[in-house]
Amino acid sequence: MLEPKVWREAATQVFFALGLGFGGVIAFSSYNKRDNNCHFDAVLVSLINFFTSVLATLVVFAVLGFKANIMNEGCISENAGKIVRLLQAGNLSHSVIPHHVNFSSITAQDYQLVYDIIKKVKEEEFEGLGLAACQIEDELDKSVQGTGLAFIAFTEAMTHFPASPFWSVMFFLMLVNLGLGSMFGTIEGITTPLVDTFKIRKEPLTVGCCLLAFCIGLLFVQRSGNYFVTMFDDYSATLPLLVVVILENVTISWIYGIDKFMDDLKDMLGFTPYKYYYYMWKYVSPILLSILLIASVVQMGFTPPGYYAWIAEMATEERLNYPTWGLFVCVLLIVLALLPIPLVFIVRFFNLIDDSTGSLASVSYKRGRIIKEISNPEEDDASLIHEKIQSEMPSPNIGNSIYRKQSGSPTLKVDTAPNGRYGIGYLMADMPDMPESDL
Repeated sequence: MLEPKVWREAATQVFFALGLGFGGVIAFSSYNKRDNNCHFDAVLVSLINFFTSVLATLVVFAVLGFKANIMNEGCISENAGKIVRLLQAGNLSHSVIPHHVNFSSITAQDYQLVYDIIKKVKEEEFEGLGLAACQIEDELDKSVQGTGLAFIAFTEAMTHFPASPFWSVMFFLMLVNLGLGSMFGTIEGITTPLVDTFKIRKEPLTVGCCLLAFCIGLLFVQRSGNYFVTMFDDYSATLPLLVVVILENVTISWIYGIDKFMDDLKDMLGFTPYKYYYYMWKYVSPILLSILLIASVVQMGFTPPGYYAWIAEMATEERLNYPTWGLFVCVLLIVLALLPIPLVFIVRFFNLIDDSTGSLASVSYKRGRIIKEISNPEEDDASLIHEKIQSEMPSPNIGNSIYRKQSGSPTLKVDTAPNGRYGIGYLMADMPDMPESDL
């Protein structure tokens, strides 16, 4: 519990379960209506995630405990047979064995008692007897993690279940569904910003991203694929994800301003969020995450990057340090994961990309509306409200009119065109003279 790695992986698990830092939550939220109750959604999703994690914890440790118990029973049975053979060969005296012990159906407590007695009586030659302690704690300590948990520990445990083929099929179907569910959010977090920015069709972009991800995934199905999975998981998804979440938190709380953000939420929800969120977002969360990040970096500095390799000659795992090219790949994974942050900042700050061509979606955000910026400053302001002719449209035609809701008018409706095939949604209205306060 005092190791920063444990807390870093726990934080990564929470981020992954909730979709934080991957962009999926932001991408999905861009499809919401303006008056969507995001507070209810956030609390509901967090509670569902919490109870799902508790349920998964119970299942995982129950299965691991079941497996450890089965393995321990096998160990006791095997070593009890060794003790019987030692008694028959005369290497052990029957007098040292308690009379109530029945080796044909020996319990864990009786075996532990016999084991301790033999260890004291045969102290000098005990190592040569080849007896194991057979403690269930030792079996639990051997429990694997990561991919081994699903593909080794669980599958081995399910072979001892009643109707094991059925449970095996159900288990792997569950893994397929979990993988697909995770990839929906991940791919959406990739495609939505690209569609909104470059105004391209979503279908071919999604197919291209999936094909690219499939080709990269072929790296992980080699015989050495598990080592690459560990490398990507430790250095591409853990530390960079922590940095991304910290920057998102600091950007909203300190750069954009937590007071303005709370006002936006009040305008959206219709009520002021609790002060609890104010202090958590501004102080507690960034401080705790920063402490975790610093501790993780310090620990990685003192502990050289390494991996667990299977040594066939010894039939065991051993921790080895990465070779030079492996260290280069680890650093490259971290840099590539964090590169978009300074890159986009430099592009936007120094205005390196010219938006006047209309190839990029330059969007201004004001409270209650999203308006398209005018690429040509000489154009009439009415072009923000009235439709441009097709030849002047910088992107495919959004609609026939852009209209806004008039306060107190029951006949007009506010319709947000959600992020669709060509990206960003626009707030539609037909009242060019409506004051901004009514938005």
